[in-house]
Formats: sequence, C-alpha cells, structure tokens
Amino acid sequence: MNTTIDAPLEWVESITMLRLPEQADLRLQCLMDRNNEGTLTDREREDLAALAELSEQLSLVRAEALHLLGRKP
Repeated sequence: MNTTIDAPLEWVESITMLRLPEQADLRLQCLMDRNNEGTLTDREREDLAALAELSEQLSLVRAEALHLLGRKP
C-alpha cells in the first residue's frame, strides 16, 4: 500500500540524523571486535545481534528519509 502524507520538512530532515547513541555504538563496535576474535559469550552474542539489528533498521530509515529528500546516503 503506497500512501502519501504531508510531513514537515524539518521532521524528515531530523530522521536523516538518527544514529545509535554513543554508548550503544561503542558497545556494538566492541562486540564486533570481540566477535572477530571469537571471544564472545552467549549473552554477548545476543547483545551483538540486537544492536546490529537496531543499527541496520536505523540505517534503512535514514536511507528512506534521504531518498524522500532527493539526497544520496
């Protein structure tokens, strides 16, 4: 279903700025490094999967907002 709605330009632009909070991003980077070393616990693997999924979803939302604004990621 393709529906068009009006949205304030400032709101769409603010979506392009979405990022993981700094501490979450640092945790993700640390977990990715430790995953490459093969030293993650089961709990850390779960954390890594959750943070990676959240980061990916934020990237997709940002990309869609940039597309709506006619900008490239």
